[in-house]
Amino acid sequence: MLMPAMPTKIFPGFPSRLPPINIRTPMKNLLLAVSIGLAAAANAAQKPNVILITVDDLNDWVGCMGGQPNVKTPNIDRLAARGVLYTNAHCQAPVCNPSRTSFLTGLRPSTSGVYSLNAAFRKNPGLKDHPTIHQAFKRAGYTTFSTGKVYHMLPDKQDKEAATFGFGGNHGPTRKVKIVNTPSKHPALDWGPLDMPDEEMPDWSVAESAIGRINEAHPEKPLFMTVGFWRPHVPFNVPQKWFDMYKAEDYAVPGTLPAFLENDRDDCPHAAWYLTWKLPEPRLKFLRESDTWASKVHGYLASISFVDAQIGRVLDAVEKSPDAANTIVCLLSDHGYHLGEKGISGKNTLWDTSTRVPLILAGPGVSKGMKNTSAVELLDVYPTLASLAGVDVKAKLDGKALPLDATLDPSRTAITCQGPYNQSVRTADKRYIRYMDGSEELYDHSKDQFEHVNLAQDPAYAETKETLRTMLVKDPKEPLPGANVRLSTMVDGVPYWEGKPIRSGDPVPELE
Repeated sequence: MLMPAMPTKIFPGFPSRLPPINIRTPMKNLLLAVSIGLAAAANAAQKPNVILITVDDLNDWVGCMGGQPNVKTPNIDRLAARGVLYTNAHCQAPVCNPSRTSFLTGLRPSTSGVYSLNAAFRKNPGLKDHPTIHQAFKRAGYTTFSTGKVYHMLPDKQDKEAATFGFGGNHGPTRKVKIVNTPSKHPALDWGPLDMPDEEMPDWSVAESAIGRINEAHPEKPLFMTVGFWRPHVPFNVPQKWFDMYKAEDYAVPGTLPAFLENDRDDCPHAAWYLTWKLPEPRLKFLRESDTWASKVHGYLASISFVDAQIGRVLDAVEKSPDAANTIVCLLSDHGYHLGEKGISGKNTLWDTSTRVPLILAGPGVSKGMKNTSAVELLDVYPTLASLAGVDVKAKLDGKALPLDATLDPSRTAITCQGPYNQSVRTADKRYIRYMDGSEELYDHSKDQFEHVNLAQDPAYAETKETLRTMLVKDPKEPLPGANVRLSTMVDGVPYWEGKPIRSGDPVPELE
């Protein structure tokens, strides 16, 4: 249980410099100490509180992003109305751990060597002393607090990075007997309503932990807090009322199902399959044959609306707090999620569905009600929040500060990798992908929003392709030793998935 801090009354306009105190007794030292303490508290109060909210596996199915016409996300939408929505924001790796490591350290996977689900970044000697975003704010005089899923490889031990850690949470609850008999027997590969109240869900407790910290008496130090929600990560199991929000016409009729095109992968290189070679998430082939495609979409929508409500509870607490006008709120998702597009469900790909994420920034110093279409990266969050808060990071970061209004910067690019040699670069209107065997894809978003037509072999785009190729990371760091979960790489010309070779002619699992 968190103990409330002692209340500290801050007097507006309290002078930063005090006149000399002419007291010749030991009381002089006491009064001087009190004066300095009050002045420090007044200065600290001028620094903004900063709240970073992370969501797991949320793609552009958010009302303000328009990814699904009937999704209900009123709370994320109201945050976007208060600040800047970055509509072309991308993760640096399309899987939880390397993505989170990247935006929390401010380093690309190609800098840190963290590409896989099981790579602990502190095991990289080069990152032993590198400050995470929590540490940078803590060293700058902030109280730091974290709750929920923020660091992937530090469950319930985030206090190693943040000063205080609240409720951790988990992906549960799961059923003893699954509703959906997917090819993978993993209990998390399931979806359907739960007969329980919201209060029994881990994300409800994550929100409650954050709200408790916000509601504490005004601290002497400004607050940097991270709040990590687990949904809509699988299993898509949430209380019944969130499923009841959606009718079949909202998710199971043409125009509401994902943007799938028959034979969409005919012009994609075979190497594209290497990135999702043996994912436990079911392929679209299974979802169609088992008639569970629409029900999975339903479960995803219900999970999104559930987590949106928990985000709303946190935003309500911020807005009711005495520091509401001096609080910066940033919301992001660690990566996107496929629900049938390109024939798969899950993530791990270098297409927009997997790399593009919601990113919203609101608070003092940020324009209101604007959309920015520049290609930006989650890497940019760390330097942006540090800059807005006046925090000197004292370390080299790979990202750069985000634009704080709607100004388009056509020079910005977003790079995503899956392993060191599968890389993608996204600009304002193009996406170029180069796989580890040298095969390529190129998409023109000005006319092909869903990346259906691969232009890599089109002579009219040859110059564009060459320019984009030069933007990829040169000489990326090799993966950390022993870390290969969800990792696709190349060894002596042979493709490997999770440390095992993919032989020439091997069929795509669960597909061919």
